Amino acid sequence: MSDFQNLRRTWNLEVFFEGGCGAAPFKNYVEDLEKDLIAFAGETSQPLTNPNIWVERLKKLQSLMSRTSYAGAFANCHSAAVSADLAARQMSGKIRQMSATLANINTAFNTQFLAMSDDEWQAFLAQEELNEIAWNLNERRQRSKSMMGLDMESLQNSLAVNGYHGWGSLYTMIASSLKAKINLDGKEQELSMGQLQNRLSHPDPKIRKMLMETWEKSWESVEDQIAHALNQLSGYRLNLYKHRKWSDFLTEPIEYNRMRATTLETMWSVIDANKDKLVAYLERKKQLLGITEMNWNDVDCSTGASQQKMSYEEAASFIVQHFRNFSPKMADFATMAFNDGWIESEDRPGKRMGGFCSGFSEAKQSRIFVTFSGSMSNVATVAHELGHGYHGWVMKDMAPMTKSYAMVVAETASTMGEMIVANASVTAAKTRDEKIQLMESTLNRAVSLLMNIQSRYLFETEFYTERAKGEVPVKRLNELMIEAQRKAYAGALSGYHPRFWASKLHFYSTGVPFYNFPYTFGYLFSAGVYEKAKELGSAFEERYISLLQDTGRMTVEDLAKKHLGVDLGSRSFWQSAIDSVLNNYDEFMTLTSMDQTKK
Repeated sequence: MSDFQNLRRTWNLEVFFEGGCGAAPFKNYVEDLEKDLIAFAGETSQPLTNPNIWVERLKKLQSLMSRTSYAGAFANCHSAAVSADLAARQMSGKIRQMSATLANINTAFNTQFLAMSDDEWQAFLAQEELNEIAWNLNERRQRSKSMMGLDMESLQNSLAVNGYHGWGSLYTMIASSLKAKINLDGKEQELSMGQLQNRLSHPDPKIRKMLMETWEKSWESVEDQIAHALNQLSGYRLNLYKHRKWSDFLTEPIEYNRMRATTLETMWSVIDANKDKLVAYLERKKQLLGITEMNWNDVDCSTGASQQKMSYEEAASFIVQHFRNFSPKMADFATMAFNDGWIESEDRPGKRMGGFCSGFSEAKQSRIFVTFSGSMSNVATVAHELGHGYHGWVMKDMAPMTKSYAMVVAETASTMGEMIVANASVTAAKTRDEKIQLMESTLNRAVSLLMNIQSRYLFETEFYTERAKGEVPVKRLNELMIEAQRKAYAGALSGYHPRFWASKLHFYSTGVPFYNFPYTFGYLFSAGVYEKAKELGSAFEERYISLLQDTGRMTVEDLAKKHLGVDLGSRSFWQSAIDSVLNNYDEFMTLTSMDQTKK
């Protein structure tokens, strides 16, 4: 019996602005924000020497940052929920332009910071009013040393709106409008890509094959346009890097994620050394499914007689129950999100693919977007996005500048949400079959985070290497994708997804370069956090909150040292993290050994 009854399946956005993106409340808010941004850009064009005025300017800057984020979140949520919402699309474009103005203001600030002598800078940072954001200001000054001049950076910010960001927006439009017709359950259906994606792991292998072929053909129908967008996006980045004199295209993602390149290299190296268990797991899964070849969309298919399904209300109870065992405050947050209409979960056409969490900083709230059809994968996605939401919740009263945390730690909070639910549910399983199915779910996550995500990283690395020599055609993109998948899955699959580069939104994100390895990092780092939580019990709740609050003002190496007492440069941390996420492997293999010949 669920503790939740008749939950709202569409989110409540009216509490922010009534009437949507085309109505007066939101339009007036955006117009006022635009005027304030333009006026402040004029104010900040001249350097200042008065420390008191600098403090006031920084307060105003952070207010404008928060307001711009608030407006962008509102427009983004509307366009995600209703892909055909023209007003949302138009307002998103306007806010992108305003974001360029804000970026120029930030560039002007950073340039003036860089012009100070080291002594002047230290005296400036010593002001008590700047204590909370001192680390962030120092980071800004340091990063400015590798940027182009003020005029060039400002020009880049302005041109990116209709160039760089425009290509990312085009991809979203193409992907959101793409539909497929299929004959399923005795009737013809027209599905969005998000709906079709939810059905790719159908229990019937023949239907599963048909759905995957439909999925691949759907993306093939728009591959030329999407390949063009991908080439333009990457070409823009590479040209920008050249002007900033960055010889390595990983410079930006490494710097953005506040980490050392050696940390990333160590993580991948340890993962590669542990592929044998993952390959053996996939081989066992193939036997349990009764198939002769393990293809791309067989990986997530349940080996149970019937795939476990949950109603949305049951999923809410399931998540909150297991969150509470770990952190009562996290459970209370999730309960509020479910009850107060913070989650858009309805399974309907016309929605964007995937899931996300958007923070509404001015209201100290967030909103979560998923397409929920009842699978355990959907339950995990909701828990994942609630992890993001809780991260924002514990930081809601902090200075806006300190809330800008890197993706690697953003994905730590979210995968922590998944991990809590997954591990607790295995422990609470009532029957052997239920336990097998839940352990399979945790191992599927390991395959996804250690193999699937790695395939994206390998693809992008090779793609950017080739893109530096010229545009990469569709045929070659498909080849690179298959090569990356074959290597990442260590040859465990017989059939691959050559157009994954077209179907995965993350390759087209203009806000975050190399939007792939943060998921793997966050997954393994959260395993370390989870083990620390088990060690400390109830005492860890406040430690976890403190860790999340530090994510926007520390490097990941310093964060790990302070809160976990570990060295991310050592192989031992990553090995212990992999051991933790594969802790169900031996028992799963033992329990399923007698089932191999059943199918």
